[in-house]
Amino acid sequence: MNRINFEKAHGVDQVMTPEFIEYLLVLHDHFSPLIHDIRHSRMEMLSKSLENISLPDDNTDFKTLSSNWQVAPVPDELRKPGIEISGPSSITSMFINALNPGPEGVRAEGDLDDDEDASGHRFSDTVTSAINRLGAVNRTLNYTNNQTGKKYSIKEGEIPFFMHRERGLHLDEHSVMIDGKPISASILGTALTIFHAGQAQINKGQGVYFYLPKMELLEEANLWKNFFDLSIDHLKLPSHTVIKAIPLIESLPAVYRMDGFLNALGPYAAGLNAARWDLKASIFEYTMTNEKGVWPDRFDVDIKTTPFIANIFRRLVATCLNRNAVPIGGMATALPSKNEEVNLMASNSIKEDKEWEAQQGFIRAWVAHIYHMKTAGDPFKNLNPSKLNISEQRQDPNNYPVQIDVPNGNITLEGTRRNARMLIEYLEGWLNGRGAKGIDSLEGKSGNRPALMEDLATGRMSVAQIAQRILHQVRDSDSGNIHTFDIVKHLLKGEVEDIVERRTTEMSRSGIKPSSINEMSIRYQKAFKISLQWINNYVNLNFRSLGSYTRKDLGVIAEKEEAF
Repeated sequence: MNRINFEKAHGVDQVMTPEFIEYLLVLHDHFSPLIHDIRHSRMEMLSKSLENISLPDDNTDFKTLSSNWQVAPVPDELRKPGIEISGPSSITSMFINALNPGPEGVRAEGDLDDDEDASGHRFSDTVTSAINRLGAVNRTLNYTNNQTGKKYSIKEGEIPFFMHRERGLHLDEHSVMIDGKPISASILGTALTIFHAGQAQINKGQGVYFYLPKMELLEEANLWKNFFDLSIDHLKLPSHTVIKAIPLIESLPAVYRMDGFLNALGPYAAGLNAARWDLKASIFEYTMTNEKGVWPDRFDVDIKTTPFIANIFRRLVATCLNRNAVPIGGMATALPSKNEEVNLMASNSIKEDKEWEAQQGFIRAWVAHIYHMKTAGDPFKNLNPSKLNISEQRQDPNNYPVQIDVPNGNITLEGTRRNARMLIEYLEGWLNGRGAKGIDSLEGKSGNRPALMEDLATGRMSVAQIAQRILHQVRDSDSGNIHTFDIVKHLLKGEVEDIVERRTTEMSRSGIKPSSINEMSIRYQKAFKISLQWINNYVNLNFRSLGSYTRKDLGVIAEKEEAF
């Protein structure tokens, strides 16, 4: 009996080989039951917080903080100060650009080749990512844009080290079925990377490094330790094999478990990453039933000036310094503009943000576009921990106890409208196969500003904030108007109409054929229907990820009656 069935996708036969499938089945049989148990435990923890209006604090870290230990030696390249360029590994042109020098002729230190929040969450994306990663390691990756004729290839010189990011443990891949059930997307993606690009890296003497997204429980870190152990054993990887992992602290439960994650990962622990939008979204989800926990407009909540979030970041740095691990900062999302005044504004903002992170003790962070690589990387090179003389006090996590507050700021319908526009734009991109999209939520408004590279994290954040305001019927700080389903629907509809009108004008002026314009309009109308469903889910405390829906599922939602 053939236990596995998978859909056809371009290049699938290159990666879903008999040898790989044998390895995949071993991983599936060993870890799938554990993953389902973890999902159940996560749901129980969330339900308890929502029912009791409480935080998921079980003092996990205090069990490990009292002991004296450090992580296993971390490769020197992971300690290099600078910047990591982030982008979808499934979009070949963007992947190649990320490996090449930026405008100033300098490459990033690391490349976050992403098959998670910046990717389209499809089997075809994961297959292409596996192929592209192998091609990048072997430096054979190239691409030609058939419409423009532009050619892309990896330029001479040392390329960034790879930080692979796969989809989280909460997601399945429905295009790959084992014994009639979908495989965990985490198992599939990580297995593909280790088997193909990973073994090629090991053969070249390189380390294989992973970011671990959406973690919540210590059992997950232990699972990944065992996953890497089993992989090394099953594939008979050589004794010089180096596999390292960096958990993303992007959920509220993870904030309480940073030290525990490093401990449970054992020899594979390398550091921690300070996420931003997903962490805020997770805080929203865990406090959704608390009417006193409603946040102001998300655009006005700055990490640097919000004490309790800044202290979470300082706790992360202290945890890493205490364990000799690597602290990695957050994302600079600004995109380049044709307006040099806008570019200067973006550069100054990025510089200020990254200088703050460097001063806290982070050694690297992320940037969304090669245009801003140098601006984002220089602060870490100039202010890395070896030059900061960080005090012993700042290296003690106990000096930064976790406290979750409500930031200062206004709650406005304009902030809700910006969330609505971002959501519509993002969903249109998702339906068009993109997991990340440049969006200006103030498009058409006065003033100059850069578009931002938005991904699934900001989509989730926008939905959560809109839902929180509807659920508690929150008033606009200025007008006193109450957030209701009707008002939010009106805002969403107004944004769709404005966007479609603008895009139609732009496309018509560019000579794009009417059929393509019509397809664009249809995508935005579908995005509107899906946004209603996503928001309604959250109001009803169903925090299902957009990434868990197949494109067929979304098509059904787009054809159904409006959710509200």
